[in-house]
Amino acid sequence: MDMKTAPLSLLNDPSLLKTDALINGQWVQGAQRFDVHDPATGQKLADVANLGPAEAEQAIHAANAAWPAWRNKTGKERSIILRKWYDLLMAHVEDLGRLMTAEQGKPFPEAKGEVAYGASFVEWFAEEVVIKPAELTPLTALAAAELAVRAGIPAGVLNVLTADSDNSIAVGKVFCASDIVRHISFTGSTEVGRILMAQSAPTVKKLALELGGNAPFIVFDDADVDSAVEGAIASKYRNAGQTCVCANRIYVQSGVYDEFVQKFSAKVQALKVGNGFEDGVLQGPLIEPAAVAKVQRHLEDALQRGGKIVTGGKPLQGQFFQPTVVADARSDMLCAKEETFGPFAPVFRFNTEQEAIDAANNTEFGLASYFYSRDVGRIFRVSEALEYGMVGINVGIIATEHVPFGGVKQSGLGREGSHHGMDEYVEMKYLCIGDVLK
Repeated sequence: MDMKTAPLSLLNDPSLLKTDALINGQWVQGAQRFDVHDPATGQKLADVANLGPAEAEQAIHAANAAWPAWRNKTGKERSIILRKWYDLLMAHVEDLGRLMTAEQGKPFPEAKGEVAYGASFVEWFAEEVVIKPAELTPLTALAAAELAVRAGIPAGVLNVLTADSDNSIAVGKVFCASDIVRHISFTGSTEVGRILMAQSAPTVKKLALELGGNAPFIVFDDADVDSAVEGAIASKYRNAGQTCVCANRIYVQSGVYDEFVQKFSAKVQALKVGNGFEDGVLQGPLIEPAAVAKVQRHLEDALQRGGKIVTGGKPLQGQFFQPTVVADARSDMLCAKEETFGPFAPVFRFNTEQEAIDAANNTEFGLASYFYSRDVGRIFRVSEALEYGMVGINVGIIATEHVPFGGVKQSGLGREGSHHGMDEYVEMKYLCIGDVLK
């Protein structure tokens, strides 16, 4: 597909479609390129600069050279620039959302909401080293970088390296091995997070890792079932189940199990699946064929172990998969142990509060968790007992820029957002001053 054809031909500002990397204020084409595809149609959207270790070194040195001048600006000076960047991001929400839907697949209204959510962090605070976006979705990051340049962020302060999966490994090694790079912030799988920790050990880097999740969603007998259904829909099927905080395991107490499954599955069955640019679509495609295969594998395993499909259960054309609900889920299923990262919701039955807590905590992960209850005593007991960095109580969406977003156990290190997120980018220094009057 030519870059000037749909869906990106409808950009209000075509100059936001950047396909080169940004190093020291210059757009770098690179000797090699890699293709970016629309997961809804499989068509090529663009080819993007495929950079490697040499360019990573250039970006690191550019950032290091730019850092003193940026650091010595007053807080007000930096704030003015960052506020201008935020204003530009919000002024271009439509185009940024269109880029996101085109390369990632989520429904257009949801993409625009995510742009506003991302921009809110620039408004709240911002601090950069070199950025390496995911190889499947680089276009939105590059467009945001273009707006940063327009906002007046000095050359070298913000650098964006694009690379395919093979070169990304090499670029990551350069970051980890560099004596100049003091901090690495990574969002992705726990497996890759472990690799980054090992590679960063020789230089004893500060790490902020937002890794995998296996979020439990618990519905107690005393819950408002209708509210719990709405929360489960919002948590499970946002971005087709492809977020780190998506509900992965739904536990429902026996007294309301049948009612919940019936109401939940009816709502799920009504979700419209399709291209994210189509009106009324609430679930788009999965990001790549491997994601579809994982959902299929988890579903087949659940059915072999006694699970029953209540709604959905079938792959659709291309990278689409029906929103699926499986009842009678069991703890020996793959979906109880692994993060599905797709539109598949297994519903487990439990009897006692402690049984639900034990099941929820029976995982190496500890990012997000959710539960619904109207019992105040239970709310405090369960909140304290859940081994998770974030707990949503009677709510299915928990992320916002002014709260400390992050996990415990093998879901990561550090926090994003709030003043705690700023702590990841500063060092504590102790000054002991003797009597200067002697």
